[in-house]
Amino acid sequence: MKTVYDFDITLPNGAKQSLKEYEGRPLLIVNTASKCGFTPQFSGLQELYAKYNNQGFEVLGLPCDQFKKQEFNHIEETVEFCQVNYGVTFPIFAKVDVNGPNEDPLFTYLKDQKTGILGKNIKWNFTKFLIDRNGQVVERYAPTTEPQKIEADLLKLLS
Repeated sequence: MKTVYDFDITLPNGAKQSLKEYEGRPLLIVNTASKCGFTPQFSGLQELYAKYNNQGFEVLGLPCDQFKKQEFNHIEETVEFCQVNYGVTFPIFAKVDVNGPNEDPLFTYLKDQKTGILGKNIKWNFTKFLIDRNGQVVERYAPTTEPQKIEADLLKLLS
């Protein structure tokens, strides 16, 4: 059976990283954007990460520029913006497409596992996917879902 661990993601420097590095850990995979109305959610994501990272929880930020071009042109600007403005210490990866002909295969898989209100397509930035320790998608959250609303579901995966 396929899991998120079967995919690679691209680091800001262009190198590939296998998601196998996160095997056995609960994950929250988020398509982020630096210039979006939901950008303040970085604070809540960082709070969850700081609170539960010592229990193995990881947040993976994958910037996306598909929705009204709300991301910086250069990934270095994105990483710096997240660190300086929101104290982000969880990993931010290279930009990805989450819909359409060039969508990242990881997002094709995530969307196949859990559809949203508009079906498979991701409707906006800050769509979140909660992954269990076995690499299975257990929940998909709308962009409007604040990170603290995910905590109860996360606690079930950590226990």
